[in-house]
Amino acid sequence: MHALACKALGIKHLRTRPYRPRTNGKAERFIRTMLGGWAYGAIYGNSDERRAALPGWLDFYNRRRPHGSLSHQPPLQRLEALTRNNLAGNYS
Repeated sequence: MHALACKALGIKHLRTRPYRPRTNGKAERFIRTMLGGWAYGAIYGNSDERRAALPGWLDFYNRRRPHGSLSHQPPLQRLEALTRNNLAGNYS
């Protein structure tokens, strides 16, 4: 499924070297944010409720939550700016 999504979006899946905190920092930070903001950030009655809350949390994270490393822009706003400036093609 992941490979199909990457192919459909025209992106290449890159892996980081294991046990290298410097290269894994963004992934580790996202996981920590996800755990605190979604998985354990609310009280859920069961796993189905937690699962149902994920799309809303991802929408908030990607479209509305300001990110300090992106000049306080949400990730999708930053991506749209890169696409407009044709910089995204440099990373394909």
